[in-house]
Amino acid sequence: MKIKVRVAPRSSRDEVVKTGDDYLVRVKAQPREGKANDAVIKLLAEYFGVTRSSVRITSGLSGRNKIIEIRTAQV
Repeated sequence: MKIKVRVAPRSSRDEVVKTGDDYLVRVKAQPREGKANDAVIKLLAEYFGVTRSSVRITSGLSGRNKIIEIRTAQV
């Protein structure tokens, strides 16, 4: 599945908030050297109950608006 995400780096807490069809992801990490992107991947993996390798940023690697692909196990 693909989701639209708006990232808020340097937040006071780490959290995922669903806003309609999109998500707001707040992370404490700074947007330097990929730290915020790593934090977003980790947080979304926990939120959706998948491994970190199942979460991939497909668009918006250096911006706040991102498209994230999440691969879930299919039975």
